[in-house]
Amino acid sequence: MPLDPTTLEQLVGFYAKRAPMAAPEVARALAISGVDAGTDAPSAWRALLLAADARGRVGDLAAAVSRGLPNDEKAKDIARQLAGPVPLDLTRLCSAAIQKSASDIHLKVGLNPVFRIHGQLVPQLEFPVIVNESLGTALWGIMSEHQRKRFQETNDCDLAYSVADLARFRCNVFRQQGKIGAVLRAIPSKVKTIDDLQLPATLKDIAQEARGMVLVTGATGSGKSTTLAAIIEEINRTHSHHILTIEDPTEFIFTDQKSVINQREVGVDSAEFHSALRAALRQDPDVIFIGELRDLETVEIALQAAETGHLLLGTLHTIDAHETINRLLGFFEPHQQAQIRLQLGSVLKAVISQRLVPAVGGGRAAAIEIMRNNGTVYECIVDGRRTREIRDHIRKGRANYGMQTFDQHIFDLIKAERITQDDGMRAANNPDELMLKITGLSDDD
Repeated sequence: MPLDPTTLEQLVGFYAKRAPMAAPEVARALAISGVDAGTDAPSAWRALLLAADARGRVGDLAAAVSRGLPNDEKAKDIARQLAGPVPLDLTRLCSAAIQKSASDIHLKVGLNPVFRIHGQLVPQLEFPVIVNESLGTALWGIMSEHQRKRFQETNDCDLAYSVADLARFRCNVFRQQGKIGAVLRAIPSKVKTIDDLQLPATLKDIAQEARGMVLVTGATGSGKSTTLAAIIEEINRTHSHHILTIEDPTEFIFTDQKSVINQREVGVDSAEFHSALRAALRQDPDVIFIGELRDLETVEIALQAAETGHLLLGTLHTIDAHETINRLLGFFEPHQQAQIRLQLGSVLKAVISQRLVPAVGGGRAAAIEIMRNNGTVYECIVDGRRTREIRDHIRKGRANYGMQTFDQHIFDLIKAERITQDDGMRAANNPDELMLKITGLSDDD
């Protein structure tokens, strides 16, 4: 940015007093000739600054003066201010996030980078305060042409960013208050198994389903993608299937084992999400994974896939099975919902809902509700007057069907000393009933 007249005169006044010491270093650094700094210091410095400004070298000039005045803190401060924004080193930033076990990186202009570590936002003061220019340059550099165009049109964009031999990151770039912002979600380079994550063994049974719909639900940041990746890895490890994933962007990268896995990224491998999902039905899949049931068209195609003999895996931002069914119905007009209830009752195999609870010793543990479709649950899905009964049937279906409520699983986690009682109580749906069970006053399982 060109020097404004006020800044120019302030610099002239400051540097002119220091010309005898600094001028030789300046002359060597910039090779600006025709200026005699020893005769009329103000006019000489004005000429130097204007010449440097015309070449875009004011920052270099200030740095040269600072080297010529090694003990002058004011000269150093001016050099720092005129040096321009410090480039944002995304590789170093992502490396630090992985080293600190951060799940997310928040980048906002005017703040130091912020990591989410074990659920808490922690400013990273060892990194400089972010400026709009450096953040924009760094993010623009990791976008494809398609993503840049989308960002220019919509002011937000999803993409994947990889750091070699470290990890992948799901990145959302957006604008807020006219400035650029971004959040990067760390995705482990290795897909963890159900056992690695210490998830309920029932998930292995669910992974054996040959057809139908399995949904993993929860709030943003609750680990849905990690759990679904573990289920896909279980299928990959135990079945000879064709698994097709459609995501925006692709998160976990799988290695073929018994299965053949094709992973399509919207904007890279397919122009549109819906067209990729429709095409999937013609690509001989056994299992289709879609990142999110995001709209009516996606839900309609997902139901069609599940009805025609495929296993459809997907996610929803809902907190439990009861809300999940209502959310799916909500995509349709009221006059369609009776028919959709019949379809859901026929194809919905399981709803896995989860929330993360601070774990003893650091990290977080997944508390999971599991609903599996049986005769009674089918009736509750089909009959809207009985849908609210599903929670009770989940509680009663643990022994025979592997179902469990949040509170049942939270009790298990407390008993296994994976989470504290206080954290378990805060995460419970019904803390009073959970306390009765913890104290032995209730044996309700």
